[in-house]
Amino acid sequence: MMNATADPARRSGTAPGAPAAQSPARPSAQPSARPSPEPARRRPGECRPASLAAELRVSLMRTVRRLRAEKSDQDLSDSQLSVLSVLDRQGPMTPGELAEFERVQPPSMTRTVAALAERGLVTRAAHPVDRRQVVITLSPSGTGVVRETRRRRDAWLARRLAELTPREREVLAEASTILRRIATA
Repeated sequence: MMNATADPARRSGTAPGAPAAQSPARPSAQPSARPSPEPARRRPGECRPASLAAELRVSLMRTVRRLRAEKSDQDLSDSQLSVLSVLDRQGPMTPGELAEFERVQPPSMTRTVAALAERGLVTRAAHPVDRRQVVITLSPSGTGVVRETRRRRDAWLARRLAELTPREREVLAEASTILRRIATA
């Protein structure tokens, strides 16, 4: 006697000879024009912190991953681009300050800075007070990479937001404020 799980037609619930339905866990080779399924709408009282946390984590990570793909220099790693962005926002820093800001070990930051300097995206100069230290500054080329990457990311996100309804954009504007508050807590 044949095991029901060994027969693909029985497993999938299709009749023998009928084409098997594509598994939802396995995406097709062609990109789908329709958006991924949305979670069921909930009433405000039904949002439990644990389940909402799981849904938000997945949604935010996918969005961040997609945004990270929009960069002006595909050869830069995410950590290298992050250092360039920090220098653009914060100004010149020592490698130790950068490591602390980025929450990485100093040797790792030293390697990142060396790679960026080799590409001409940052410059190193002697510290004005402590000659044992160096100060890392964003070069004009580095500034260009940061600005173009931000422009590309903003443009991609603006295109996606334009596809939403005005109410959906209002909800995201409110969520943005809340998420910023959560991130700074």
